[in-house]
Parts: sequence; structure tokens; C-alpha cells
Amino acid sequence: MSDCQLYLISPLDVTGDFPARLERALDAGPVAAFQFRVKDIDQHEAARLAEPLQAICAARDVAFIVNDSVALAKRLGADGVHLGQEDGDPREAREELGREAQIGVTCHSSRHLAMEAGDRGADYVAFGAFFPSETKVTEHQADLEMLTWWQSMFEIPCVAIGGITPENCVALAEAGADFIAVSGAVWNGDEAEAVRKFTQLLGTKA
Repeated sequence: MSDCQLYLISPLDVTGDFPARLERALDAGPVAAFQFRVKDIDQHEAARLAEPLQAICAARDVAFIVNDSVALAKRLGADGVHLGQEDGDPREAREELGREAQIGVTCHSSRHLAMEAGDRGADYVAFGAFFPSETKVTEHQADLEMLTWWQSMFEIPCVAIGGITPENCVALAEAGADFIAVSGAVWNGDEAEAVRKFTQLLGTKA
């Protein structure tokens, strides 16, 4: 269980003092990756908002992952991209971004989609939502057994996402999640305190 790591997802609004908040969160405990997730803005504006956040992550050796957009990930030279089911094929993303890129795929609660993503070269698969989420409308409900099944069958890491809080994260780690992806549980309050709490519960070592 101590191998379960924190994967932070940005709020949709990363303007204002958000860069300082990201620094506080990353300095509060070990974070494996940060996903830049913004909607409804053009690529030029997205890149402008992403660049200072990418520099903050690079200084702390935290992987900087772009949500949805292979083009933006390529433009930024990001560490990777996270693809929804409608966002393209991992094989094409690999061709665009190169061998070193981390490519993740949302697989909802589907074993079939996860195996397909693995076959197409995904570096990790994301299952969820495990709990009701305030960040995103929950269409798919995943269960703990899926994490255990995946862990017993495949080498590719799995990410648990959806409504995860310090109160419910330990069960996911025990079931086999390699990473837990959190957004609201960190950004809706004191981000440093939240990261410290998750770190303590997951037993992650820096």
C-alpha cells in the first residue's frame, strides 16, 4: 500500500494565485504527477497559463501531464498527456509525443477499455469514478474489485479517480491503486494541509 502515490489534477481555473497554491501543495509532500486540466479556452491561452505551472513542476521533479490535448502537450514539451475515450488513440499520441511521454487513458469502469488501452501502449489506465465527485459529473461507477483485478493481471499502473478524499483513499490504496487522482479534496481548502493528510494516510515517502 505504501507504493500508492498522489496524482494532482488542477482546478478548471488556474489564474490568479494558483501558481503559488501549486507550489504550496507540491512542497507539502511527495506528488508523482500534476495534470493540467482547463476547458473552453484556446491553445494559446492554455499554453500561457500552463507554462509557469510546468516550471513549478519541473523544479520539483513532478511529471506535468496535459489533459485531453496531444497538440498542447506537444507544444509545451509536457511529460505526457491524459486521454479521455474521445480524445484519440494512445498509439497516435505516442507518435506525436515520442517514446518518453507518459500516456494515460480514462477507462471509466470498463475492463475491456483498460485492456484495449494497454494493448495500444498506454503507460497507465484510470478507473473511476469511485465516489460521487463535485469536480465532474459522475457517469460511471467503478468498484474496488476492479483495482484488485487489474493489479493481479497487468503490469501497467492504474489510477483511481473520482470523489477521493483523505477519508476514503486508504481503501483504494489497499485494493491496488498505484496512484490516486485528486482535485477538489486539495483545491477546495488548504492545499498544503490536504497533501500532508493524504501523504500521512498513504504512507508515501518522499
